[in-house]
Amino acid sequence: MKTPNSIPVDRESGIRLKDGDRSDTAEIVIIGAGPGGLATAMLLAYAGHSVRIIERLPFAGGRTSSFGGNGFKFDLGPTFFLYPQILEGIFRAVGRRLEDEVDMRRVDPQYRIHFGDTGESILCVPDMVEMQKTIATIAPADAANLPRYLADNRKKLEALTPVIQSPSAGFKDYFTIAKLLTVLRPWSSLEDELRKYFADRRIRRAFSFQSKYVGMSPYNCPSMFSILSFLEYETGVHHPIGGCAAVTQAMARVALQLGVRMHLGEDVEAIQFEGKRAVGVKTTRGEYPCDALVINADFANAMRRLVPNEMRSKWSNEKLDKKKYSCSTFMMYLGIEGHYRDVAHHTVYIPDDYEQNLHDIEDGNVLSEDPSFYLQNAGITDPTLAPKGHSGLYVLVPVTNSTENVDWTKQWAPFRKKMMKHLEKIGVTDLERRIRYERVITPREWAHGYRIERGAVFNLAHTLGQLLQFRPNNRFEELDGVYLVGGGTHPGSGLPVIFESARISSRLILEDRGEDTKWIDESAAPVAIDKLLKVA
Repeated sequence: MKTPNSIPVDRESGIRLKDGDRSDTAEIVIIGAGPGGLATAMLLAYAGHSVRIIERLPFAGGRTSSFGGNGFKFDLGPTFFLYPQILEGIFRAVGRRLEDEVDMRRVDPQYRIHFGDTGESILCVPDMVEMQKTIATIAPADAANLPRYLADNRKKLEALTPVIQSPSAGFKDYFTIAKLLTVLRPWSSLEDELRKYFADRRIRRAFSFQSKYVGMSPYNCPSMFSILSFLEYETGVHHPIGGCAAVTQAMARVALQLGVRMHLGEDVEAIQFEGKRAVGVKTTRGEYPCDALVINADFANAMRRLVPNEMRSKWSNEKLDKKKYSCSTFMMYLGIEGHYRDVAHHTVYIPDDYEQNLHDIEDGNVLSEDPSFYLQNAGITDPTLAPKGHSGLYVLVPVTNSTENVDWTKQWAPFRKKMMKHLEKIGVTDLERRIRYERVITPREWAHGYRIERGAVFNLAHTLGQLLQFRPNNRFEELDGVYLVGGGTHPGSGLPVIFESARISSRLILEDRGEDTKWIDESAAPVAIDKLLKVA
């Protein structure tokens, strides 16, 4: 496998790129340099294939990228890593080690949770003996059930892992899943599942807010997603030094070393077809033939833009309109003078009327008076993200996805003002005068600036009818030679399963060429977490 030589550097991302290469040789083309596209490129290039990534934005990483100014740096999207063993396996499969490329730290405490109804807060820590003591301070009876919760979810993850690691291939998969129903219980909600262990609603909320990682309410989210909070305690919440963008930059760097051609700032305008087979793409700069096409863009948006409606039956525009989509987010990225030393690295605020807040987001499609929110105060852990004597605050507010009920051109400023007031509830006071850099992103910008259907940043909702194999298939069933990676396909959204989708689709591409995939299967073997991480 060749390593590219004399490759220029993209000034914004620091990533080397081979721009303007116009080889006419048929190859694998990947639309989108997000984490799923980068992981797929690494695997396929290591297997000896000619791989080209075409990315509309002027940097790699997609929403797992960074931006900033005045010396401040912010992650655009994800701010922590959960279950990094999956990505470590992909690095290991291509002859690299994740720990050599990225300085990953386990955060302790993992986060602080503030309860708006009582004014109380708890620090959630990875030490389970200490966590039991923490639970006992507000719900003594629930503390004794923590070991049972962990043991049951360990079995659930073990049962779910083969499904997550395997592609959808028709009814035989449904039969396999049917055998797991007694363990996974997807028809039951996460809230109902947690009632089996925790009677106190504050404790249930501490173990269910993670449903927001897939953009859903715990009252609607399938019970199988109890594994999210379990994974936090089992394997930790991790912060890469330099932010999560440091991970995708490392992936892009390795992909280029493996010979991947990367085109940044180049937009795909159309997929070229012969019948229903994709044979190339047309971009703002040229045309590229391919013998396999991987789509790593937002699924619904990409289908509408790039595939004629008459070529899609199962996923036509009319059917996409009827699908359920995740919530969106209102984002505030604030570079400030000084630090909030008493505010945790991660803080979650759960309002007094949490059920109303969730209803406003998913059903009412309005903005809540007392919204839940998440704050990252990474400066207490990572000094590389701001100038000396300064720090950055990342504020994420789950809100309704794009709807005519909310005109963000008019409501962003009042909502920002409201959030500045709400931040005082978790100890972030006297904030306005300290701001030295600011950016706000609303669902409108997610939808139009980042081409995300309805601004639904967690993609298709993970309802029972849109779960796992009921999502668009990794080997896309409507077109020939087209494969999907990312949150819109199986297994779902969230970085760990997005990386799993890359492994699945890479395996399918190689299998369709009659090539060996045993080395990819072996990359799924777990690695001890203590070999990857340091404690922040």
